[in-house]
Amino acid sequence: MIRKERILIIDDDPDIRDVLNLSLSDHYTIFAAGNGKEGLEIVKTKNPDLIITDYNMPVMDGPEFCRQLRHDILLRHLPIIMLTGKSETKDMVASIDSGADDYLLKPFEPDTLLARIRMILKRTSRSLDANPLTHLPGNSSIMEEFQAHIDTGTPFAVGYADLDKFKIYNDKYGFEHGDEIIRALARILIEATQKFCGQDAFVGHIGGDDFVFVCADDKADAISQDIIDAFDKLSPSFYNEEDRAAGFIMGIDRQGNAVKASLVSVSIGIVSNVHQKITHVAQIGELGAELKKCAKLVEKSNFQRDQRKK
Repeated sequence: MIRKERILIIDDDPDIRDVLNLSLSDHYTIFAAGNGKEGLEIVKTKNPDLIITDYNMPVMDGPEFCRQLRHDILLRHLPIIMLTGKSETKDMVASIDSGADDYLLKPFEPDTLLARIRMILKRTSRSLDANPLTHLPGNSSIMEEFQAHIDTGTPFAVGYADLDKFKIYNDKYGFEHGDEIIRALARILIEATQKFCGQDAFVGHIGGDDFVFVCADDKADAISQDIIDAFDKLSPSFYNEEDRAAGFIMGIDRQGNAVKASLVSVSIGIVSNVHQKITHVAQIGELGAELKKCAKLVEKSNFQRDQRKK
């Protein structure tokens, strides 16, 4: 079954929300909020593909919603259409300045809105190499980042991170809860890399629960430990009270065996060009997969660094 693209409607007028829902629900999956504050909470849980927000609302208006969304690295790429009942140029400009991608005056023609939505979604899918769940850079951007570091020849490290016991968690709690963990790990990776490297660090999402970060070699260990500490502190919150108290859940592993699985943890393999010459991006991937496999042999969150000299 083809997945319907998701649209979040934010408007304090229930009649406008109803009109938008009737106009769009045949084509898209619709979620709704009454103000920008509610909208921000829904964005984090429902992962919409596009947002339509009113300009004037109580609690948090459209421009402020746009500004806050654009400050979140996982959400800043979401396209936004601003609806306004005003025709003054200053309000249109304010919509765009706050981060909206387009604006439409009320009352609007449903066909015009649908055409705008199709245009923006098509443009977004073409221009973004981003993972649809986290909106972090995807594989093409990751390869470009690797190549740029190889070309400069300066000391760098690549951390390959993914989750342990994640399949068993998904089997019991479902994919929506699993997606919450993936987004949580993405935020932890971003916060840790920015803490030690500022805006110079790079975080990418390969897919599923697989991530990479690229940083200066001398920062990699500290970043990895920070990721582990933050994730292990958060991990129990993903479980119900009974499982949290027990410290494990029962499940079936990838080989079909019944197992007792401890709480989800994170494994990181660190590839560096300090002790060996790295000449192509595939080499990074091969070493990263090997190191991550070694890290997964340890029954807790940990990182493994390649110390071989070549």
